[in-house]
Amino acid sequence: MFTFCNRLLYPVQVERQDPRFGQILLEHYGGKDSEFSAATQYQNHRANMPNPYVAKLLGMIAAEEASHMEMIAVAIKRLGGPPLSYVNSQGTPWNLSYVDQSLDPIAMLQADAEAEIRAQALYNQHFTMTQDPGLKQMIGFLGSREDVHKHLFQTAQGLILQGACVEQFRQLIYDYKASLQV
Repeated sequence: MFTFCNRLLYPVQVERQDPRFGQILLEHYGGKDSEFSAATQYQNHRANMPNPYVAKLLGMIAAEEASHMEMIAVAIKRLGGPPLSYVNSQGTPWNLSYVDQSLDPIAMLQADAEAEIRAQALYNQHFTMTQDPGLKQMIGFLGSREDVHKHLFQTAQGLILQGACVEQFRQLIYDYKASLQV
């Protein structure tokens, strides 16, 4: 279940327009390792995940990725970037091949952790491409959230492999919620 909140997860502050950097940020909006790709993949994995606690985690993280996408959209608009569409910075349209189609729970979580690693590397690269302090803060925040997600996916993978008890899976949900309070 999703709810709409009329505020951003993290503030987006842009000192001055920079259409070139707005174009670059399209990678996070509609590129291969974009927030859209992540949200779509995690929703699909959620639908196919037999463990109800890991499915819940995937749904919560998918919703967060959608909120990241909203932040990226606001940043692109404030930078005076191009109109928003599901394309990367080169104008190549997004496609379904960007979404992992695994059905095995371990393979799904591995693909999800790898997606977070790639997204974080992209954020790290783009962090160095701007001098705008507000954008640096936003990009740093988004990169740090990717690291949290990666850790949670890897933990979930380990719990499934060891046949963990229900309480350990409940802790995973608690850990995710606690990570949002920081």
